Amino acid sequence: MTITNADNITRTFFTGFIRLHILHHAGEAPLFGLDMIRELARHGYELSPGTLYPILHGLERDGYLVSHKEVVDGKARKLYVLTKAGQKALVRSTKKVRELMNEISTD
Repeated sequence: MTITNADNITRTFFTGFIRLHILHHAGEAPLFGLDMIRELARHGYELSPGTLYPILHGLERDGYLVSHKEVVDGKARKLYVLTKAGQKALVRSTKKVRELMNEISTD
């Protein structure tokens, strides 16, 4: 696959949307990587584990998520949950996204 400059620009913006999407879902219920890949695919994002897991690890490293291991349906899963810092970041970011959408929308 050849990555064009347009692809890089799209990827730059979409990774922010993906992070917000992850924080949103982690605030609703604990999530694990494969489920998040499926959820993001429903919204048109095609992510491989090699793309998603570094994002999850970065969000955890930055204090927005915390993980723990749990057995789910007989399988060991690393579940991610939103932290208080993650909730604050989600609220602030959502406000900024709404401001931007209101500004650029031409309904």
